[in-house]
Amino acid sequence: MPKIKLYNNIAQIGLDQFTPDYEVNENMEDEDAILVRSANLHDIEYGNNLKAIARAGAGVNNIDIDACTKKGIAVFNTPGANSNAVKELVIAALLLTSRKIVPGIEWAGTLKGKGDEVGKLVEKGKSSFVGPEIAGKTLGVVGLGAIGI
Repeated sequence: MPKIKLYNNIAQIGLDQFTPDYEVNENMEDEDAILVRSANLHDIEYGNNLKAIARAGAGVNNIDIDACTKKGIAVFNTPGANSNAVKELVIAALLLTSRKIVPGIEWAGTLKGKGDEVGKLVEKGKSSFVGPEIAGKTLGVVGLGAIGI
């Protein structure tokens, strides 16, 4: 039975892809493969049975590529796996910053306990948070790989 050692929390939807023919967990020795997200693997001892390291994400900077090459350990990543999430966060950040939403929320928090004054304070203060509308603007996302598409 192939043994896959986990070094980070991996989404259950991903772990569900392994059939019962695999042993997958964080507590094992003599693993055949490692599945990692962001844990630093530069300071670990790569076992003699290790055949592959899969990075659940883009890049492999947290893996000692030179040591793996010397031992014949295949290293690969999953670029683009989270690209939709990153794209959505970019759009959310664009809206949050353009419309001054975070400062507005922070300001609204200062109204707590103002009772009957809140209505007047809102009318007086809300114009401070007017931001430019995105409608009619040309937007571009500069990025690498699947993120900038």
